Amino acid sequence: MQVSKREEEYLEAMYILHKNKGVIRVKDIAKIMNVKPPSVVDALKKLAEKGLVEYEKYDRILLTDAGRKIAEETYSKHVFLTKFFVDILGIPPEIAEHDACQFEHYVSEVTVKRMKEFAKFIQEQCPYVLKQFLKEKLEE
Repeated sequence: MQVSKREEEYLEAMYILHKNKGVIRVKDIAKIMNVKPPSVVDALKKLAEKGLVEYEKYDRILLTDAGRKIAEETYSKHVFLTKFFVDILGIPPEIAEHDACQFEHYVSEVTVKRMKEFAKFIQEQCPYVLKQFLKEKLEE
């Protein structure tokens, strides 16, 4: 199923809310997404039409299995990319977080898989080289 970057962002926000609070509310989604509640309601209706959420006005909001799968994949990419940018490339955490949020929606699973393989290789086989690289980046 084809979903837009924005739809992935909504699904990821709902996943995080459910994970952290156990409940998903329009006002909380609006806060995370930095939008007004009516925008959230519109997005929920579209996501419900695609079978990614269960939503009825003034009722609870739930991710369907399909919606949860997309949200988990997006969130997992986000977490990995942030960690890769910080731990392997030496990017400051606040920049890494922002960049990961953008990058996660466009990078393929093939690329993420290869990045994970590279990170594992460099951390296990070349820890001294990685340490030197990061030290030089911190000194810049």
